Amino acid sequence: MLQALLSADAALFHFINTSLGNPVFDAVLPLCRERLFWAPLYLFLVAFFLLNFGKKGRMIVLFTCLAVGMADFTSSTLIKKNVRRIRPCNDPEMVVQERVSCGGGYSFPSSHAANHFAVAVLVAGLLGGARRWIRPAALTWAGTIAFSQVYVGVHYPVDVTCGALLGIAIGWGALKIFLRIFPNGLE
Repeated sequence: MLQALLSADAALFHFINTSLGNPVFDAVLPLCRERLFWAPLYLFLVAFFLLNFGKKGRMIVLFTCLAVGMADFTSSTLIKKNVRRIRPCNDPEMVVQERVSCGGGYSFPSSHAANHFAVAVLVAGLLGGARRWIRPAALTWAGTIAFSQVYVGVHYPVDVTCGALLGIAIGWGALKIFLRIFPNGLE
């Protein structure tokens, strides 16, 4: 069963990494991994929350930092160092179109996916009720960053899927705790 899952994961990786290759993805998706690409949005969100929601805004920023910290610690320290799955770009048996430097470290789960989905779920949960477009936008943003990890060759699809699920769980938990403290949300 596990071997069948790993074979399907490798086949899907190959399809995304190789068969979907095109100049637009080659130009845009490697940028999605870069801090300078996504940091401006997060700095805007910090300023938005601080300027518009006072004490609750400070708490949102704190909860977001805690959620990202927990997602990153759980994925990078607790899981990756114990599972030790080799990145596809470091696996000599994989045919990989490397679009970024592979780097070291392990592959499972994707910390990028965990971190960005934790933020997306928390922000979507807080702002998505009044502004319905925020939910799909936040999840599409996190999904694009996760997908880019496979496209550039540094993660398998299962890595980003499990990283996303981890981030969703942590973001959802942070949202629920925030709503216990502030039952009216951002009102």
